[in-house]
Amino acid sequence: MSSNTSPSIGIVGGTGDLGRGLALRLAKAGHAIWVGSRKAEQAHEAADALKAELVSRNVAEPKIDGMDNVAAAERGDIVFVTVPFGAHTPTLESIREAVHGKVLVDVTVPLVPPRVARVQLPSEGSAGMIAQTLLGEDVHVVSAFQNVAAAHLQADMEIPCDVLVTGNEKAARQTVIDLIEAIGMRGFHAGLIHNAAAAEALTSVLININKQYKTHAGLRLTGIE
Repeated sequence: MSSNTSPSIGIVGGTGDLGRGLALRLAKAGHAIWVGSRKAEQAHEAADALKAELVSRNVAEPKIDGMDNVAAAERGDIVFVTVPFGAHTPTLESIREAVHGKVLVDVTVPLVPPRVARVQLPSEGSAGMIAQTLLGEDVHVVSAFQNVAAAHLQADMEIPCDVLVTGNEKAARQTVIDLIEAIGMRGFHAGLIHNAAAAEALTSVLININKQYKTHAGLRLTGIE
């Protein structure tokens, strides 16, 4: 990848609501997107639907293709993981070799159905911590986007939310903050991957708020220009 080329993005679990929303936003920002799924056929169908949606939003020739999760992880310069918590560990194990030396953005939240509105962090501390431990220090795990509603990402609108970005390497966090800013949001350095627990726990809090007020509430930081 040359310094003048936008990094391509592999989205593992990209056929879900959050993966689709991220694909739309990042493709509109000019990135080539590799949509991954356990079944390549489903990924191809999702990619075709995303391209049609982007064309309807006046995005000329969006670069999106579908494939299985491992292939998407191999092709992406930066890899997003957007799978349910129950599939988190086996998915990471399946792509471990493919993400060696890359920035991996873990969007997973440890929600445990049916009580998703109750904070239930894993014994390891967070999904982000699980990812960093399992993949090892050769993979630059960054945790982000847990508090942004998939409905906002998929809609053609300005998103009134900020993003907490945690990870052990500041340069990797900055890479993700640059992506966040490219899609029109604000991202903030929020410390080491240990702090991912805070953003992950907030998701259950927001689920409660959203149910109570019939909305898609997010997080905004004040006092920062």
